[in-house]
Amino acid sequence: MHLLFDLDGTLTDPFPGIIKSIQHALVALGHPAPPDNDLRWCIGPPLRQVFARLLDTKDASLIESAVLKYRDRFGTVGLFENDLYPGIETALAELKRSGHTFGVATSKPAVFAVRIIEHFGLKPYFRSIDGSEMDGTRADKTSLIAYILKRDAIAPADTIMIGDREFDMIGARQNGVAALGVLWGYGSRAELEAAGAFACVASPQELPAALAQISVR
Repeated sequence: MHLLFDLDGTLTDPFPGIIKSIQHALVALGHPAPPDNDLRWCIGPPLRQVFARLLDTKDASLIESAVLKYRDRFGTVGLFENDLYPGIETALAELKRSGHTFGVATSKPAVFAVRIIEHFGLKPYFRSIDGSEMDGTRADKTSLIAYILKRDAIAPADTIMIGDREFDMIGARQNGVAALGVLWGYGSRAELEAAGAFACVASPQELPAALAQISVR
């Protein structure tokens, strides 16, 4: 089975780096920065969608300015204000021994995703690390997963998307891929199940058993 892992909220907890970088961008543009916990919902959606909502605008140039201000901080400091979830590497090692292959499928730019995966020493586990382009191309999970499946000639029936938000579940199901929700990230069980998760797991330690026992078709 080929397992596609979301990054933020699934492999790593990026809360400090993402939230501080969003606040930095808002202040740089002369807008108030909401408190940290009011921005928890920002982890998961594509960044341009986040700023469109925060700035209450459809102005593409303003949204792009916010993205650039965000990256000023995130690209140098924020991407490393991040923690590997306890038990993730052990789960990956066990799943690899079981014969699964892995890929990363994240809405964040691939150039950042690669640096984060390398920072935590996880690159040897992954056959591919995919994300969006810097201009936002393939920032939505539907187009990203479709791109990965086509490029690598992977059958949807042989693939499982693993993630913590509805965007992961929706992108998977729209490509005919089974979706497994994880509950240690930023989405609730209700959100994940409503978006099409065939099951949810509460901890990384449960991943190997869940993938071994659950029939996805």
